[in-house]
Parts: sequence; structure tokens; C-alpha cells
Amino acid sequence: MSSKLDAGRSYYGLWHCVTRSRWLRRCGRHDEATRLLGDAVQVAQSARDRNLLAALNLSWAECQGLKANLDCSRAWIEGAKATPNPSLEILAESSRVAGQITARGDPGAAHQHFARAARALHTVGNVTARREVLANAAAAGLIVGVDPAPPPGEEFPHRRGFEPWTGPDAPPATSTTNAAARTARALEAAAALADFAGYPPLAGAEALALLHAAAAAPSAVVAEHAERHAARPVAWFGCDAVEAAAVALDEARVHTPLGTWRDCRYELVFTPPVEPAARITAFAVERLVKTAVDLHAARERERDQAALWPEATPEQQLGMIFASEAMTDLVKTARRIAPSTVPILITGETGTGKELLARAIHEASPRREKGLVPFNCSTVPKEMLDSHLFGHRRGAFTGAVDASPGVIRAAAGGTLFLDEIGELGLDVQPKLLRFLESGEIHPLGEPRPVHVDVRIIAATNARLDQLVDEGRFRDDLYYRLHVVRLHVPPLRERREEIPLLINHYLDLAAQETGKTGLRLAEETMEFLVLYHWPGNIRQLANEIRRISALAEPGAVLMPEHLSPAIAASRRTRPASEREPRPTEITVRLDQPMSAAIEHVERAQIQYAMADAGTRVEDAARALGLSRKGLYLKRQRLGIK
Repeated sequence: MSSKLDAGRSYYGLWHCVTRSRWLRRCGRHDEATRLLGDAVQVAQSARDRNLLAALNLSWAECQGLKANLDCSRAWIEGAKATPNPSLEILAESSRVAGQITARGDPGAAHQHFARAARALHTVGNVTARREVLANAAAAGLIVGVDPAPPPGEEFPHRRGFEPWTGPDAPPATSTTNAAARTARALEAAAALADFAGYPPLAGAEALALLHAAAAAPSAVVAEHAERHAARPVAWFGCDAVEAAAVALDEARVHTPLGTWRDCRYELVFTPPVEPAARITAFAVERLVKTAVDLHAARERERDQAALWPEATPEQQLGMIFASEAMTDLVKTARRIAPSTVPILITGETGTGKELLARAIHEASPRREKGLVPFNCSTVPKEMLDSHLFGHRRGAFTGAVDASPGVIRAAAGGTLFLDEIGELGLDVQPKLLRFLESGEIHPLGEPRPVHVDVRIIAATNARLDQLVDEGRFRDDLYYRLHVVRLHVPPLRERREEIPLLINHYLDLAAQETGKTGLRLAEETMEFLVLYHWPGNIRQLANEIRRISALAEPGAVLMPEHLSPAIAASRRTRPASEREPRPTEITVRLDQPMSAAIEHVERAQIQYAMADAGTRVEDAARALGLSRKGLYLKRQRLGIK
């Protein structure tokens, strides 16, 4: 374990480099610490721990800064950018190191960084790290301040150490006060406002810094409300008691929420200045605060979503778009059988995505490097199927001027997808059966069979069992193909996937036509979701391509843009204007309820009896009744 730590190659060893570098710096061995961290940063690039990479970069930047190396700012930036959602400890460390490397050039900026780090560490209760920040500041000749003594009856100890910008944390009088320096510190406070948006007390401190630097609202304060006393603040920060009372009595004050933290609600309160320029600046700061709070909320939503869906599941990684439970189970099964070599039979209506499923199985199999060869058995004349599948030798038959390997040998080492397998002729089926059993094919004109390593995935929209009964498909071939059967449900049985498919095909249409900003109105989406889609996904894809091609860029697609058949599917008309179907009846509402119920019962029993013929038990089962219950109802209603 110690050797790994010394080598700095393990995960714990890399973290150990941060601690060891600090010890080396305290011993005055800055060069050794720099070399240690430089090597550790290179190794940590592949560790995939952003906090670790940030800590190493910041420590390396501190070493460079102590040696007055101008390249330290680059390392500090790498450390600050290492993680998109840094923890409060990383933010505090970033501010501390920034104070270290700016202390020589701009003591005022360093003071601001040290004070920010001290507040952040006090917020998380890291007393040791905060003392280190204060010691670093003191070593640089700066006095950041100490924690104020808690007042009697203190109820919220976490607010101790919230030091106003007009107090000890104000930049020293000896710091540069030119316009460029003030602008730089204001920019740093604005960036820190976005970083600390998840910690309202700290975000309030940065907002006060901005208002103070711009002299836009000298009386601005941060109010803390306890949840049980939401109507009145229990603490004010950023001013003394007299100023707080003055702001509290000002009816024109502006309240900007900062968020809730540790059962307390915080808000920025200020009185708008009278002078127009200062008033506009104050409201600019308010907009910055609102933007920072909204940005933090968006980050939290993204983080929650990532926690619920941390990464694409193995099924989603197959590249298919699905959401229904039936398709999820189907794709899970497909992924489990992908590594094997057993034949697969995919069934389903035309346009449901059988070939897409076959490609997904192939991509999840060890054969993905060799490719998938699709072959539609219905596109070749039956007398040519043998040659196309198994190949032929030159001169094997009239017109065979060249030899052909056939699609099976073309797919050697990979996967052969036989679409519309039900169209395969009876004369070719025995040869395919032999290939499935032995892996050998006998091309036309060849003296001996050839062994080929190919996996077969077959698909059909016909019922093979019915073709077997009709004598159009060999039963032994059917059972050989039916080792694993995957049925793709039609689109009308998985309507929850239609919005996902629409968005996908809209993106494809935008790439194809160059028309961006196309979107569907809610009424249009309703038409598409409720349509029965006889052509399934293929029909949906073509419909989206058609309306996208005819639309203007950025248009909102309305129901009138849809095909006539789809647009007419949602038109309603009174029941009196059409003949009722055999399974429908019309019931008047202006009659006693007992008469309406008798009407419905009589119609249902008569329909069930007619449908079942003489099988009374079948009629009772269809109605959800026992045989005796049906007999009693027939007696009561006078139905023979």
C-alpha cells in the first residue's frame, strides 16, 4: 500500500499527492512538490474523478504561484474548470489558491479571494481549512478578520462568520483603487455569484459586493427568514442595526429571493437609488442574482435527471427508440440472445422495424465487425432464389457467364438477415434447412459442399404456422427457425413511443431539408398519436418527411398539413348520420334508467348468443356470467 501511495499511481495515491505536496511546501521543498504534482496531474487525466483532478491542478498552481511562475494561472484555470458542478470545498480551495497566486501583484484582489474562501469554509464547518486560509492571508500581510462572537440566544449558528463587505472583509486601504481593479473585482464577484448560487448566504455576500462596488445601493442587506417565521426576518447581514431598521421601514424596498438553505429562506433587500444610473445598475445586479438562482435550479434539475437516468441502459445503447413495456422486454431479450449463434425469427406487421431489430442484435453480437447482409426473399424470382442464396459456378446453367458466391458466402463471419422468409419456395427450403443444421451449402455446379460460418436472422409478416398448415412451408424448417421468436408489436399498441419517434424523424428531416425550428402543434400531435397507423413506423416516418418538406423553416405544423387520411381520422359526426356497427347500439338518454339497462342487457345477450351459436357456455363466458346466471337473465328478459 505504501509503495502505491509513493508512486502516486493508485486513486488513493493521487489524493495522497495533494497532502504530500503541502508538507513539502511547508518544508521549503517547492521544486519537489511541483514535480510530484506535475506527474500526478498527468496520471489523473484518466482517473475520471473531476474533484481529484481539480484538487491536483489547484495545488500545482499554488506551487507555481509561490515560485512566481506566470504559468500558474493556466493550472488554476484548469483546476477551476475541472468539474462543472464543484462542491463548496473545491470552490473554497479555488478561492484560497487564487488569493495565494495574486497576493504579490494585487493585495486587494487577494484579500477578496481569501475572504471568499474563509466564508465558504465556515459555511461547511471546516474550521481547520478556514484557519489555514486565515494563516495564508496573514502570511501575505492581509487581515481577513475573525468570527464575531455569537449573540445571546443565537438560533442560527451557521450565519456566524458572515462578514459584511463594509466590515473587516473590505479590501485594505492600501490596495489599488483604479477603475480597472474595481471592474476586475466586480467581474470576479459576478462569477462567484453564479458559483455560490446553491448557497444563498454566500450568494448574498457576492451580490452585496457587486452593489457596494458599483455604489448602486449602499443600504442593501441580506435577510434571513426562519421557516416558522417566514413573515419577518430574524437576521440582517451587510449593515448595522440602524441601517437594517431603515431598510425594513422603507416601503419601496426590493426583495429578490436567493433560495432556501438549512431551513432558512434568504433574500436580497435593497432600496432603489434615486439617481437613474445607479438605479439601473442596481436592477442589473438584481437580474444577475435571478439568473444565477435560475441557473442553479436548472443544474439541480439536470443532476436529478442524471440521478434517475444516470446513463443509457444497455438496451438503449443498441440505438433503438422505444418506451413501451412490451418493446423494453423485447429489446432486453434481443440483447440476451445476441452473443449466441442460434437462429432468430422476427415476426410483426410491415413497417414495425424488424430489420432495425435485426441490426441491433447484430451490433450487440461478436459478429458486428463482419457486417450484416440483408436479403429480401420476395424481390428475387423464385427460380433465381437458389442461385442468389447459395451461389453458382460459372456455366452451371444457361446465362451463368460468371461465378457468384451467393449472399450466404457474402455474409461469412457475420449475420444474414432473410426478410420475408415466408416467400421462400419449397424447392429451396431443404437446402436452407441443411445449412441451418450443418453449416454447409452446395452451390450450383460445385462438386462438393462448402462450409460457411453465418448466423441467420429471419423475418416475416406472415403467419408461418398457417403456411405450414397449408403446405407452403416445411414444418421442419419452421421449427429450426423458431428456436427464438421475437414479435415486434404494431405501432398502435405502443402509442407512447409516437412522440419520441416524431421528434427523431423531425430532427432527421431538418438535416435532410435544412429546415430548422419545425415543431408540431398540440392538436397535430394528438392526431398523430391517435391515428391507427396501418403502415406502422415506416408510414409515420414518411408522413413526417412529407410535411417537413412542404413546410416553411420554423413553421408550426398544424393538422391541416397532415395527409387527408390522417386529418380525416379525427373528424367526428353525430351517431345518427352513420349506420351502427354490429358491436354498437344506440341508447336514448330520455328514458328511465331501468329501461336503458334492460335495452343494453338484451342487446348484449342476443349478440353473445348469436356469436356463440349453440354453445351456451361460450356465450356466458363472453358475458362474464355463469351458465345459470345467463339462463336466469334470459328467463327474465324473455329471450329464447
